[in-house]
Amino acid sequence: MIHLFHEVSQECSRITTERYSTSFSSSIRLLHKDLRTPIFNIYGFVRFADEIVDSFHEHDKTVLLNDFKAATYDALDRGISLNPILHSFQLTVNRYAIDRQLISDFLYSMELDLDKRCYDRAGYEQYIYGSAEVVGLMCLYVFCEGNKEQYNQLKPYAQSLGAAFQKVNFLRDLKADYEGLERVYFPGCDFRNFSRADKAAIEEDIQRDFDHAFEGIQQLPVKARFGVYVAYKYYLSLFRKIRKMRPQNILQQRVRIPDYGKMFILAKAGIRSHLNLL
Repeated sequence: MIHLFHEVSQECSRITTERYSTSFSSSIRLLHKDLRTPIFNIYGFVRFADEIVDSFHEHDKTVLLNDFKAATYDALDRGISLNPILHSFQLTVNRYAIDRQLISDFLYSMELDLDKRCYDRAGYEQYIYGSAEVVGLMCLYVFCEGNKEQYNQLKPYAQSLGAAFQKVNFLRDLKADYEGLERVYFPGCDFRNFSRADKAAIEEDIQRDFDHAFEGIQQLPVKARFGVYVAYKYYLSLFRKIRKMRPQNILQQRVRIPDYGKMFILAKAGIRSHLNLL
């Protein structure tokens, strides 16, 4: 009967992903069926940790995050948890031998969100690594299915993709982060006087991440390549839309890709995949 508990727990992670991110859940469904469940399990864990620091304003976030952190390590050590999100996560971590340092680095970045309001360059890079790049690396463990040589080869590209996604999120959510949570992630930016030069410098950095990440996507195992490529194209389209906006408009609205735009991205990606152009 333990298998039923495994299934129910992993179903909770899938539902969490689908409810919080239609874009990511759609991309995950494009992965080979062997990879979908473990990636849902990783996203469910990441999403819950992020919710603690971003949404639970009426509760003691520090206590909640510390409890979540302790429960995470307990689940990893015991190989079981009555928290279905943590149980499904530990199944994936233990099955694919994911480096626990990645989990520690991720949780440390979540801790920074409790109190940190602005970053210098070193702090910004550390936060990007812990909040996004390590998530890409956790997924890469799954994609490589135990092939350590392949993992090491693709590691820098996975980090670039995670960084690009996170930085695009920062630009897209500038208004909510700055006004709602009083956070300024980009170093050296005064968003009361956010200039074209500030925006252009951030965008050039993001474009470098996207360009480097694409080199790695082309080298991914075939089971993972199409799903990751579609996620890449979605975020690249979002980024290109942001690039066309004036700086002041970034602070006034949250950019999104409409559903018909996502369908177009998927169809075009499917054609490229069919023609072996990825």
